[in-house]
Amino acid sequence: MKRFHVHVAVNDLDKSIAFYSAMFGEQPSVVKPDYAKWMLEDPRINFAISHRGQTPGVNHLGMQAEDDAELETIHANLQKADTTVVAEKGAHCCYAKSDKYWVTDPQGIAWESFRSLGSIPLFGDAEPVSAEQSASCGGSIATSSCCAPASGSSQPDRATSGCCVPT
Repeated sequence: MKRFHVHVAVNDLDKSIAFYSAMFGEQPSVVKPDYAKWMLEDPRINFAISHRGQTPGVNHLGMQAEDDAELETIHANLQKADTTVVAEKGAHCCYAKSDKYWVTDPQGIAWESFRSLGSIPLFGDAEPVSAEQSASCGGSIATSSCCAPASGSSQPDRATSGCCVPT
C-alpha cells in the first residue's frame, strides 16, 4: 500500500519538531541535525521537515511505494499525465537511497514517487555541491541529487544541474 509523502522546509527545526510531535501525538522516527521524519500509520503518511536554507513551506509532495512493482505502476500513471517524468535510480537524498520519479504538476508543485532502498549517513550525496553550483542554484546550501524541482519548471533542475532547488 502506498504512503503519502509531504516534505516541508522549516526555519527552526527544534520548534517544528516540537509542534509536529504534539500534533501527531508521537516523536519522529528519524532526527538529524537538519532533518526529521515521521512514518505515521494514522494517517498513513511519510512526513518530513528540513532546515537547509530553503524558503519555508511545502518543498514537495509525493507517493512512497513499498516495492518495485508499485513504483512502476505509479511511473506508468505519471507518464499518462502529459508532463516530463525524470527518473533517478539509486538517488541519495534525505538520509536514504531511493529509486524515484519526479514530475511537476500544472501549478508548479513538485511530486516525487519513490521506493526507499536503505538509509545513508548524509542528507544527500557524499559531496556537497560546489560554491559555483550553489550560486547557480540561487545559493542553496543543499547537496546534489535531492530536493524538488524549481517552482514552475517542467523538469527538475537538479536532475540536469546537480543542485537542489528551490531556494
